Amino acid sequence: MNELVTGDAVVLGLQPARLPSRALAIAIDLAVVLTVFVLISIGLAVATVTLDEAASAAIAVATFLLVLVGGPIAVETLSHGRSLGKLACGLRVVRDDGGPIRFRHALVRGSMGVVEILGTFGVVGCIASLVSARGRRLGDVFAGTLVVRERVPTGRAVAVPPPPPWLVGRFAQLDLSAVPDGLWLAIRQYLTRMHQLDAGVGGSIAHRLADDLAGRTGVPVPQGVPAAAYLAAVVNERQARDVRRVMAAARRGAQGTGTAPVPTAAAPTAGLRPPGVFHPVEGTASAAVPSGTSPAEAPGGPSTTGLIRPAETTGLTPPAETTGFAPPA
Repeated sequence: MNELVTGDAVVLGLQPARLPSRALAIAIDLAVVLTVFVLISIGLAVATVTLDEAASAAIAVATFLLVLVGGPIAVETLSHGRSLGKLACGLRVVRDDGGPIRFRHALVRGSMGVVEILGTFGVVGCIASLVSARGRRLGDVFAGTLVVRERVPTGRAVAVPPPPPWLVGRFAQLDLSAVPDGLWLAIRQYLTRMHQLDAGVGGSIAHRLADDLAGRTGVPVPQGVPAAAYLAAVVNERQARDVRRVMAAARRGAQGTGTAPVPTAAAPTAGLRPPGVFHPVEGTASAAVPSGTSPAEAPGGPSTTGLIRPAETTGLTPPAETTGFAPPA
């Protein structure tokens, strides 16, 4: 079984990296580290030519530990598991539960890497990776980590379910700049697989993710909003902001080249809307009033604005089957 399963029985859509891609990433990292080590060693040898042999040996050992051992540990810690070689090969080091690694994970992996990669020229690491079902070397086993593929075929991606209409646009003012990529990944994975989970387990995961997201944004979860619907609405808001950012960049590029921008469906002409069409953000429908008829005589009863809510005309609430979320009681 190559799928990652957390302690809460969440199946994560991460593909473990295999030996060829990992070997290529390690070769790139070693080439960079050894080049830096040689350059620093030459510079220190020239600078310490007047020192005795004991001092030169101590400097050489310190350089080895700082560059060949401390360098990869620092890079993996600061980049959350993406070294230069792994970035080039589309790989990343994550915890067993799919979360980003910390310093202690990078320290254990780096310390074991000295033995199984540098000390044995990679023989022990290759054997351990071939024997492991998920391609883990000894450093990954002791650190509780896993190297996964970040770039996967787009055809295998699962779309995140849309939020309920009564939550669309509600979090437009939310500050999402402090939410890390790891939390977005966990939320997306939960939303795409929440119907496969047990109701109790899925509810606890949703509440935990919602609390984490609210802590990052600084705004608590609104009262009466289900945790799963809250997560879907915030993800939808982030996607909408990304779309608006791309469209704005495209319009600026078109203006710079003198090409007229293509109008989008999000900008209605002259503020007019077809009668009776439900607008998901405002939650109202434009009532079709015949010519010469006052708003008080319009079908559906008197109204001060000429607009009637969908529930008033049909007596029905928006169906939950379209989004998978039910409105609050």
